[in-house]
Amino acid sequence: MKTVGNFTFFETEINGVVVIEPKRYGDERGYFAETYRETDFVEAGLDYRFVQDNQSRSKKGVLRGLHFQKTHPQAKLVRCIEGEVYDVCVDLRQNSPTFGRYVGVVLSAANGNQFMIPRGFAHGFLVLSEYATFCYKCDEIYHPEDEGGIIWNDPGIGIDWPDVGEILLSEKDKRHPSLRETGAIFQ
Repeated sequence: MKTVGNFTFFETEINGVVVIEPKRYGDERGYFAETYRETDFVEAGLDYRFVQDNQSRSKKGVLRGLHFQKTHPQAKLVRCIEGEVYDVCVDLRQNSPTFGRYVGVVLSAANGNQFMIPRGFAHGFLVLSEYATFCYKCDEIYHPEDEGGIIWNDPGIGIDWPDVGEILLSEKDKRHPSLRETGAIFQ
């Protein structure tokens, strides 16, 4: 754990994957929170230059992922600004001691936490609340021709997804191969 400025950075069991808790200043009117300050993130060892912001809104049971870009990998700083999601990243770095392992965290509007996912990971999330709005900063632009994915329920990874009833997937996400079929993606 490291606190810099208005942020507390929590290392996870996978090197480079960090949960970030922004400090909230609140009173009877609501709250204010700084969600990103480059100098504080750099001081905490997260030196990224973000070039694209994305936002999605999904209903309960929607699972988006597990996605990555093959030759234009993206680091992502993600958060949930409405509702609640279970957010997951899977290590796809060939020489990593944690290759094939995952970290999962609950992100919500209520907890305000963020999740820093470095390059070399597949990423996905499951909506736990009736609706959720999910935001993420990327350090590489999206290249649709470069998409890759791993099936969400790959038994070789063994993600312990929360039970939300029916899982709703895009047609593309239903057809992703397993990690074993995909192999190591990143050096």
